Amino acid sequence: MAETSLSVLVPAYNEEYLIEESLRRLLVLGESPYLSRVQVIVVNDGSADRTAEVVQALFEQMAGRDEKFEWIFVNHAQNLGKGKAIQTALARATCDISIIHDADLEYHPKDILKMIPLFCSEEAAAVYGSRFAVADYRRVLMYRHELGNRLITFVCNLLSNLNLTDIETCYKAIRTDLLKSIPIRSNDFRFEVEVTMKLAKRRARVFEVPISYSGRTYEEGKKINWRDGLKAIWAILRFAVSDDIFQEDKYGSKILLRLSRAPRFNAWMADAIAPFVGQNVLEIGAGIGNISRRLVPRRKYHATDINPYYLQVINGFKAGQPYLSVSYLDLNDVSTFRDAGERFDTVICLNVIEHLDDDEQAVKNIAELLDDKGRAIVLVPRGQWLFGSQDQVLGHRRRYSEDDLKSVCDVAGLKVKEIIAFNRMSIVPWWINGRILKRRTFGRSQIFVLNLLTPVFRRIDKFLPWPSLSLIAILEK
Repeated sequence: MAETSLSVLVPAYNEEYLIEESLRRLLVLGESPYLSRVQVIVVNDGSADRTAEVVQALFEQMAGRDEKFEWIFVNHAQNLGKGKAIQTALARATCDISIIHDADLEYHPKDILKMIPLFCSEEAAAVYGSRFAVADYRRVLMYRHELGNRLITFVCNLLSNLNLTDIETCYKAIRTDLLKSIPIRSNDFRFEVEVTMKLAKRRARVFEVPISYSGRTYEEGKKINWRDGLKAIWAILRFAVSDDIFQEDKYGSKILLRLSRAPRFNAWMADAIAPFVGQNVLEIGAGIGNISRRLVPRRKYHATDINPYYLQVINGFKAGQPYLSVSYLDLNDVSTFRDAGERFDTVICLNVIEHLDDDEQAVKNIAELLDDKGRAIVLVPRGQWLFGSQDQVLGHRRRYSEDDLKSVCDVAGLKVKEIIAFNRMSIVPWWINGRILKRRTFGRSQIFVLNLLTPVFRRIDKFLPWPSLSLIAILEK
């Protein structure tokens, strides 16, 4: 049986009478055969009562009691909000999965025992505990509050294209590395819709399980109200149009994500190379799978990248497609594939070699992974005279002429069968943005126009009298 580990993130504010019992209930997690370690991280979010003292006393009792459990207590000097408390706890999480657990008694950790197996058996990226799906029981109260929750869930589902039944549930279990890679901007209850919208945009595999629920009335201490509901609706609209779903990283994830908002353009690129693609395929630099999704199914399709965040996205697409495999591959070093005897009839490498210091060695490495009659498809940016600010921000080392590209391929022992001029239409806006305006990002409106007009571009591109923005080389051993 596969084992995993769990970090329980507990934001706490003015819960001195309930938090001890709430934390003691977490001991039931020790019964799970799936959990090798449980880390409980409580963040006292500037409570004005004795919450901090109660937690501290309980943790002193728990220390060393069960080696499976680790207890961590953090104190905020002032109240910063639930979202901020979760961020503080998450920064200290070291287990495979993180789940949020409220300090009151509305949720019972025994339901977590139903959620964890999905990470092992279904390769889930996130599992939500739904209060509105069929469960063993739930406390009956506050119909208008439930209507508010269902309205928020409806709007969130409409804009995220998910079909969750309970967006506002506390019990959200998410793979820790995935959750840490998502920038969280909400310091209050808007965290719930923010993380859901961003999981949807990351194409995460999200599951739901029914959970029991013993909700509190406002007289009993419930803190969320109708104002928080209005804030949640506004947050959904805000995050629906945001591309802020990756933390800043060395891979340029945020910028490259913006380019994925042009599915028609991606379809054009995939269609341009599809006639040359075989049945045993390696794609190097697959990104979040914009091209991969349009070229499968194949007998065998191996999608690779060096960006771990992108691999998370493609892994969510992999389930249910046995011909698709996903792994890390740096084109500077293909020894893992070479030593394993992996050979492919097609190697696809789009917008990769221009990023590398030694492009000749990179193409040699591509040649090593081809079988005797294999074919490589390499796309590069064209025209060094176009090199500008957008190339710099994307990490381009160079742009190519046809002669440059042929020279690199000749050194690698690959024969150029055909060079395709691709995307003449975009050369003018690229020159204006990168050479004249010195822009370092891609405007959402520009991407929208590109996607909107791509069907027209496809029809007229080959008739335009100027050079293309990219070159596609079809290569053979």
